[in-house]
Amino acid sequence: MKIVQLFKKLIDFVKESRAELKRVTWPNRKQLISSTVVVILMIALIAVFLGVVDLVFSRIVTIILQQ
Repeated sequence: MKIVQLFKKLIDFVKESRAELKRVTWPNRKQLISSTVVVILMIALIAVFLGVVDLVFSRIVTIILQQ
């Protein structure tokens, strides 16, 4: 009996998920490309920032340890 209920719940979940996905407003090609470019640029900027911060801190630590 429990297996039947489990499959019924699974089937209901799949039906509800499909219905919900039909209501989603998907981005068009232009929106998708522009969002992807923004994400890639932000990742590059953050990587450069973290690299500079790491370099500065490593220099500071090196100076402190040499004394």
